[in-house]
Amino acid sequence: MDLMGLARLFSRPRLLGLSILQHLYLCRARWAGGREGPSWLQATGLTWPTPVAFSSSLSQLPPGPGNQKNTGGPSSDLSQPSPTATPDEEEEEESFGTLSNKYSSRRMFRKSTAQLYNLRIRGQSVEEDEERELEPKSWRGPGNSPYWYFLQCKRLIREGKLAEALDLFERQMLKEEQLQPLEWNYTVLIGGCGRAGYLKKAFRLYNDMKKRDLEPSDATYTALFNVCAESPWKDSALQSALKLRQQLRARNVQLNLKTYHALLKMAALCADLRMCLDVFKEIVLKGHTVTEETFNFLLMGCIQDKKMGFRYALQVWRQMLSLGLKPSRHGYNLLLGAARDCGLGDPEVATKLLLRPIEETALLQPPAGRWQARKIAQAGVGSGMLARLHVEALERQLFLEPSQALEGPPDLQEAQSEVDTTEEPTHTVALTPVALQPPLTGLKANLLSLGIVAPTVVSLGTVATPADRLALMGGMEGFLGKMAEHGLQPDIKTLTLLAEVVAPGSPEESSLLATLDAHQVEADVTFFNTLMRKKSKLGDLEGAKALLPVLAKRGLVPNLQTFCNLAIGCRRPGDGLQLLADMQKSQMTPNTHVYSTLINAALKRLDYAYLIDILKDMRRNNVPVNEVVIRQLEFAAEYPPTFDRYKGKNTYLEKIDGFRAYYKQWLKVMPAEEIPHPWQKFRTKPKEGDQGSMMEADVDRGLGGR
Repeated sequence: MDLMGLARLFSRPRLLGLSILQHLYLCRARWAGGREGPSWLQATGLTWPTPVAFSSSLSQLPPGPGNQKNTGGPSSDLSQPSPTATPDEEEEEESFGTLSNKYSSRRMFRKSTAQLYNLRIRGQSVEEDEERELEPKSWRGPGNSPYWYFLQCKRLIREGKLAEALDLFERQMLKEEQLQPLEWNYTVLIGGCGRAGYLKKAFRLYNDMKKRDLEPSDATYTALFNVCAESPWKDSALQSALKLRQQLRARNVQLNLKTYHALLKMAALCADLRMCLDVFKEIVLKGHTVTEETFNFLLMGCIQDKKMGFRYALQVWRQMLSLGLKPSRHGYNLLLGAARDCGLGDPEVATKLLLRPIEETALLQPPAGRWQARKIAQAGVGSGMLARLHVEALERQLFLEPSQALEGPPDLQEAQSEVDTTEEPTHTVALTPVALQPPLTGLKANLLSLGIVAPTVVSLGTVATPADRLALMGGMEGFLGKMAEHGLQPDIKTLTLLAEVVAPGSPEESSLLATLDAHQVEADVTFFNTLMRKKSKLGDLEGAKALLPVLAKRGLVPNLQTFCNLAIGCRRPGDGLQLLADMQKSQMTPNTHVYSTLINAALKRLDYAYLIDILKDMRRNNVPVNEVVIRQLEFAAEYPPTFDRYKGKNTYLEKIDGFRAYYKQWLKVMPAEEIPHPWQKFRTKPKEGDQGSMMEADVDRGLGGR
C-alpha cells in the first residue's frame, strides 16, 4: 500500500485511526522539535505520522516543503506556506536524528552508579600518575576480638609503646572494625597512661568508658590515682584526684587496699604528710590490713617535707617496727633518701620524741587522759574507734609543737590501765607492739631500732649534713647491719645512696668499693658518677679522674653525666679546655649541662677570656642554649652596681666590654633549646584529610592479623 492509500485510510471519520495518527504526530513533534509533515498532508487537516523505527531513515531525506520548520504558532493557518529556512537551520536539520544511529542496534542499556564512576576515574588517575596516594581502604583483615586487642595493647605498653597502643585501640578497633570495647580494654590503657603520667588522656578514656555504660573496676580506679601521682603537674593532678575521690564517696564505692595505696601515693607526691595520714586513717577505719608497703608510702610523704622530713621518717619507721612488720629494701632506700634530702627540724623536739623510752613514745598507743579513755569505754571499745584514736595519736606525735615537747611526758600508764579494763583482748592483737629490744651498748646511737638509747646519749646536737643524719642511723656499718638483721641485702641503689650521704673523704667512702664487692653487687656508671661528683665538689679533680681507670676495668663506658661531674672540678681555664678537647677525642659532643657547669666555674672567677673560649666552643659544636645558660651569661654581662670605670682600675672587669660585644653577636647565631612537652611523644599527628597518624602504617604491618 502506498502513502496515498495510507492517508486515505486514516482520513476516514473513524475516531480510532484519527487518534492513533494524532498520537504518533505528537510523539514525532516532540522528538523532531515541532516539525510538521508535507503540505499535501496538511491540506487534508492531518499531520504526518512518523514511526519511531523510521525516524532515522526519514531524517536523511532532502529537505522539502514538508521538512521545513513551521515558525507559526499553534493558531496559525496550516495552509499558509512556511518561510524559507536559513543555512544554520538547514545544517541543524541535516544533523538532527543522526545520534540515533549509535544506539539503534543496541538492545540492552546498563545504568551507571556513582561508585562505578569513582572506580573508573580512580583507575584512570592511577595509570596517569602512579605516585598518587590512594584513599585508605576500610579494614579488610580478619575480625579480632576485644580480648585480642587487650593482649596487644598490654604487650605494646610493656615494650614502652604507649602511643602505638592508643592508636591501635582508637583507630583500628573503634573506627575500622567498630568493635564494642570492654572494661579491660580501657583499664589497660589507663594503666599505661598512669605509668607515663599522661593525666589528660587517662581521664578522657575514663569519661569515654562511662559514656559507653561500662562499669569501672578496682584496677581502673587504681590506675587513675596512679596517673595523678605520676603527673608532672602536681596541682592539677591533685585537683583531679580529689574530684575523683569525692565522686567515689558519693557513689559509696568501696576501695580495696591496692587502690588505697595508689591514693596514698598520690597524696605523698602531690600533697603533704597530713593528707597521707588522712588516707591512712581511712584505710584503718575500713578494716584493711596495714602492710610495710603502706608505711613505705608514708615515708614518701615524709620526704616531701624538706625541713623536718627526716624526723618524720624515723617516727614512721619506728612505728612500723612496733607493729611487728618486716621492712623491705625499698623502705631502707627511702630512709637514705630522707637522710640525703631532709632535715631533722628542731633538735629539742627531736630529742624528746626520738630519745624518749619506747614506752612513752608508742605512737599507736591510746592517747593520754582520763576523758579519752572514758570516751573509748562509752563508744563500746570498738576496734575501729580504737584504731582511729591510735592514728590520731600518731598524727599528734608527728606534728608536735616545740612548746608541747618541752612539757613532761604524759601519764600513759593510767590511761592504758583504764583501756585494758574495758576492751576485749581480741581487739588489740593487730595493734600490740612487739617486745622491746635490750638497750644498746656503746656511745653510738641507732634510732632505727626500738631499743632504749644508751644513757650516755643525752640530747641531739646540730644535725646539718647528710653524714650527720646517717650517723643517727648507726653509720654505714650500722645501717647495713640492720638490713642484715631483717634478712635483706643492699642493691646498687642502696650503695649509690650511701655514696651520696657518707662524709666526703671519710674511711666509709673509701670502703664503698670493698663493700660493693663484699655483697657481690654489680656496679654501674651512676655509682661511679656519684663518687666523681663528690670529689669534684671538693676540688679534687685528680681524685675524680683516678676513678676513670677503675670504671674502665669493670667494663663500663663513661657517659655525658661523667664528664659533667668532671666539669665541676675544672676551676682553671686549662682544665676546662682540656676536658672539652678530651670529649672531642672521645667523639662525644658536650651538652648544655657541661657548658653550663664550665660557665659557672668561669663566672665565679670573673674570667671573661675563659667565658669567650667556652662560648666559641659551644658555637663550634652548635649546642642549643637553654634558659639556665642565658641567665648565667646575662649576669656575667651586667656591670656591678658599684663599678665606675673612671674612678679606678678593676683588673677583673677589664675585659667585660669585649665579652659584652662578643656575647651580643653570639646570641644572634646560636639556636635555642626547645623543651619538648612531656606528653608530646604519646601524641600522633594526623595526615592531610584526617587519614591517620604517622605510625599507622607500622602498626598495621605489625598488628594487622590475628
